[in-house]
Amino acid sequence: MRISSPEWRKSSYSDGSGGNCLEVADSTPGVVPVRDSKNNGGPELVFRAAAWSAFVAGLQRD
Repeated sequence: MRISSPEWRKSSYSDGSGGNCLEVADSTPGVVPVRDSKNNGGPELVFRAAAWSAFVAGLQRD
């Protein structure tokens, strides 16, 4: 699934040096597209919003 015209944003934890970062988009209700910030034309992974929220919550617990 490729999202048309997503508005991508980098993680607030990105250090700005072009390292291992990802971008997410909030353009489509119910899903969260994710991509590698170093490869803008590369593949996008699309997660259900609930699954993405659970993933992020798990990271915040650690």
